Amino acid sequence: MKKSKERAIRIGPLIIGPDRPPIVVAEISANHNGSLDRALATITAAKNCGADAVKIQTYTADTMTIDCDLPDFVIKGGLWDGYKLYDLYKWAQTPYEWHKPIFEHAKKEGITIFSTPFDETAVDLLESLDAPAYKIASFELIDLPLIQYVAKTGKPMILSTGMATKEEIDEAVTTARDSGCKELVLLHCISSYPAPIDQAHLLQISALAEKFKLPIGLSDHTLGTTASVAAVALGACVIEKHFTLNREDKGPDCEFSVEPDEFNKLCYEVKQASSALGSTGFGRAKVEKICIAYRRSLYVTQDLKAGHILNEKNVRIIRPGFGVPPKHYKNILGKSLKKSVKKGTPLSWDLIKNSLNNG
Repeated sequence: MKKSKERAIRIGPLIIGPDRPPIVVAEISANHNGSLDRALATITAAKNCGADAVKIQTYTADTMTIDCDLPDFVIKGGLWDGYKLYDLYKWAQTPYEWHKPIFEHAKKEGITIFSTPFDETAVDLLESLDAPAYKIASFELIDLPLIQYVAKTGKPMILSTGMATKEEIDEAVTTARDSGCKELVLLHCISSYPAPIDQAHLLQISALAEKFKLPIGLSDHTLGTTASVAAVALGACVIEKHFTLNREDKGPDCEFSVEPDEFNKLCYEVKQASSALGSTGFGRAKVEKICIAYRRSLYVTQDLKAGHILNEKNVRIIRPGFGVPPKHYKNILGKSLKKSVKKGTPLSWDLIKNSLNNG
């Protein structure tokens, strides 16, 4: 992915862009399991594991849907099969009155926090808490009025692209920009919980970068860390991963969330993968300099007197590399020596009679 400083954006103290190390976001979502104390402990654990930011979700069951038993409002298949939408969101919501202590705790821990709003009341609440950025969930990417409302805050926006067509992403990006958002990030996402690793479609990261000229990240719903690490190699600037203290506690999102040990590993491996990318070009790495001496070159393999003819028996291509490069081997065969040399002498042009090559 082509690097561009102009494309970098700032979320609080964090700078997101292809010329920066990737930002790892711990998505807490519903993994508080109905406990404010657990929400606060999860933020602390995420910080200790190496997360750069934590994210919550701001909604109530009533702002998400209506309390209705009709078939349209009952989930069919997947992790939450049989749940009524209203009941699921009632279980998973982060109460509005928790938001202030959650934001205050994140500030105390020294970790950036932001949220995903699902309606205008959520945006208003988050603005009162001076949220530094907003995430638009994949399911809300087509809610252009919500994107307009968020964009008018002037804060950076992160748009998740799960399920979206190219046209829908284009509409969302255009709406955000036209409504005043200057700083945008797109997250490639597969909206499946969990997402099969063989359907992660990580090459979409490069395609999004090429199409939209924006920083691109990954909202990773696969199990494990493989997809996140691979995404960094493809240019991902942000990695978002659902995080829980313990999957055994069986919260709404626990099945596809990582625990502290795995999240710590993810943070480390993502940073290592980013560090391994280095730069383009064919320049020699600094650490290679010591090894140059042990490449192959031409060496005299017998004691020879001045005037002796060089041939395949007394000159060989061997290590180390202090002699004439191997590409000149055939050119020096048949040439004679200017002076006597000992076995193990690196062959140089000034030892060869009638040499027009300066090496």
